[in-house]
Amino acid sequence: MDRLIEIIGLTKMYDARHIAVNNISLNLPGGKIIGLLGPNGSGKTTLIKMLNGLLTPTQGTIRINGQAVGPGTKARVAYLPDRTYLAEGKRINEIIDYFCDFYADFSRERAMGMLNSLGIEPTARLRTLSKGNREKVQLILVMSRKADVYILDEPIAGVDPAARDYILRTIVNNYNPGAAVLISTHLIGDIEQVLDEVIFMRYGHLVLYNSVENIRAQHGKSVDAYFREVFAC
Repeated sequence: MDRLIEIIGLTKMYDARHIAVNNISLNLPGGKIIGLLGPNGSGKTTLIKMLNGLLTPTQGTIRINGQAVGPGTKARVAYLPDRTYLAEGKRINEIIDYFCDFYADFSRERAMGMLNSLGIEPTARLRTLSKGNREKVQLILVMSRKADVYILDEPIAGVDPAARDYILRTIVNNYNPGAAVLISTHLIGDIEQVLDEVIFMRYGHLVLYNSVENIRAQHGKSVDAYFREVFAC
């Protein structure tokens, strides 16, 4: 789908002097992994929260699969925030039960299969796991849904290279093929290998939206190198 996510004239103002997102318009297709890139303060997190219906735009509209963002789209968007949101005293199988009850598109079989591949015991309490394994469990829960849109905010931050490799493989191998995957990250060099397209943002503005292939062909450099050039201090 060429317009799985439609963003039209989107603006978010916290006050007259703080415009976090400034008149952005984008059409994002399904079947692509898209990097949402920009320095701190560029408006990425605000955009993500509006896509998830956690913030209301000041102006403009967002449609996901033709539907305005609201309770209906929340059922079709799988979101991994940048901070731990699960109760660390809970057992993993209890959390899986909760996801099965809450999300009609959640696959217990897929989640258990990924846990088994990691050797993580479903009866373990979340707090007993290493940081890397807690990050993996959270990602497994998100990627076990058959969503229209997956939004992953810094999914590889703070974990070791081996954990990053597992996380990237999990994203690539488990998202719904017709879905859009939007990944916000500062670790561009680590994640570039899985990206189809990228969005650059700065000070709330859209700077660039292009395919990874076009950037490499037009500029003769990686996305990471081009990002550094565009956002050089």
